[in-house]
Amino acid sequence: MSTDQRTEIVLPGVVDPDGLRLRTSPVPAPGAGQVVIRMEATGVSFAEQQMRRGRYYDQPPFPFVPGYDLVGIVDAVGADADPALTGRRVAALTKVGGWASHVVVDAADVVPVPSGLDPAEAETVVVNGITAWQMLHRKARVKAGQTILVHGANGGVGSTLAQLARLAGIRVIGTASARNHDRLRDLGVIPIDYHTDVPAAVREIAPDGVDAVFDHLGVRSVSDSWRLLAPGGTLVAYGSAATLDDTGSKQLPVLKILARVWVWNALPNRRRAYFYNIWAGRGLARRRFRTRLRDDLTQVLQAMADGHITAQIAARFPLARAADALRLAESGTVTGKVILNS
Repeated sequence: MSTDQRTEIVLPGVVDPDGLRLRTSPVPAPGAGQVVIRMEATGVSFAEQQMRRGRYYDQPPFPFVPGYDLVGIVDAVGADADPALTGRRVAALTKVGGWASHVVVDAADVVPVPSGLDPAEAETVVVNGITAWQMLHRKARVKAGQTILVHGANGGVGSTLAQLARLAGIRVIGTASARNHDRLRDLGVIPIDYHTDVPAAVREIAPDGVDAVFDHLGVRSVSDSWRLLAPGGTLVAYGSAATLDDTGSKQLPVLKILARVWVWNALPNRRRAYFYNIWAGRGLARRRFRTRLRDDLTQVLQAMADGHITAQIAARFPLARAADALRLAESGTVTGKVILNS
């Protein structure tokens, strides 16, 4: 493929993975304050799995190019962008558009990747790392010596959160299928089989409750999670994975969780609940949002560079095989992130 051509994957509507389309076009030029990133690695996150079904609560209208984040080399900079960025490896959070060989983003949204990090490994902690860091340190504000429960501790967000928590001296209880328990133990996590009575198992380990719970499963699970909190504890809900294959309103599962959060926070008790959205506040405080994003992702990438976070890569596929990558990610048979390379 000629280097003056961009290759991108288009999601045309609610389709099976084989319905993804490959499209080429000229490589775009950056506008003022923008850069063009030559993508080295992007990933298949849970968001793309929801978007394929039309189930992501604020996805754009079809057709669009998916891809929540990426790592790559800055090929060109526009006016008012720092020329020194040219040739730098950077990470960017995009929400959509990352499944392309060349991606235009605002220069203010890129974060330098420490030298020596493999781009695919760095990619595993862009959206996952920001999410984990902000929930742990900005929302729950868990302290050393406290105990937390992480649902899906073998997943992308969960495993990153568990490693960041252990780095901060926090005891971690994590749910996962039994086949992933050895991996969790290697990370210093106390595993619980999610097929068992999870609340009872948690109470055996933490009879007085846990200081925080991180729950991406849905309204039924967050209700159990709320009851597991110790006095002063915090529940952070951040998704509704259990409703992935449901039909009907894609906003309703989130609205149900938000309603519970509102009621719980109105009660006269010392516990708190949040629904975490990585994009919250972006429209009202753009500069603050960008500063926090850069600061938090910088911390996560440095932790990886220092060896405190181990990347979990399930498989790597060329961009043209996005359908195979998506199918594998949705199969439930692999641990770690499925990576797309340009």
